[in-house]
Amino acid sequence: MKLKILVVEDDDNLRETLADNLELEGYQVESCSLVQEAQSFLTKNHVDLAVLDIMLPDGNGNDLCRWIRKKSDMLILMLTARNLEKDVIAGFISGTDDYVSKPYRASELILRIKALLRRKTPAHTNKQMLINGFMVNWELREVFDNDIKVHLTKTAFDIFLYLFNHINEACSRESILDAVWGKDIYVDNRTIDNFVSNLKKQLKLTDNSDYQIKTIRGIGYSLTSRQPD
Repeated sequence: MKLKILVVEDDDNLRETLADNLELEGYQVESCSLVQEAQSFLTKNHVDLAVLDIMLPDGNGNDLCRWIRKKSDMLILMLTARNLEKDVIAGFISGTDDYVSKPYRASELILRIKALLRRKTPAHTNKQMLINGFMVNWELREVFDNDIKVHLTKTAFDIFLYLFNHINEACSRESILDAVWGKDIYVDNRTIDNFVSNLKKQLKLTDNSDYQIKTIRGIGYSLTSRQPD
């Protein structure tokens, strides 16, 4: 099944060109030019990733991003002509996963979209698996303890997914930061450490478990497994 991308852009030429390029890459693409159109479409349809222009005729991309976040953890990439730090931070606070400044190169934008979509599901072939007694559905990004859903924040799940995709490897704090927050956002090591500490408690990723998160002194963390490949 093709991954579905929604492009919300009021510039007809940019919207149609981006949609054409994404379709050539094998994605299913829907597009619209207004916040209201996007909300109507998203209310009725599943989308894997949304590309949002920050300036739209009937609203603001950040407001649309916040509306989406109340309903979905889909991936969001913001397009903005404003490259000021405060505008970038506002976008991330709204819930965007990445941003690209206009004017952009189509090849760069598509690479950023591909990088985001690689975060959506792990390289592992199983969409659902048992980890330390918890049922993890990678595709739906959900974790259950028996029939009780375990609440993981989007960032916590992204860290868990990144470590799982690099299982039994040493992952530096810098690589986790780049993969989860991006290179342009400052996050101190304590923030990463706190997220990892909470993950270990929530999913019992501690010593003597089948899956463990180990601290690699001076480097970062490693998710290790006793399970056969």
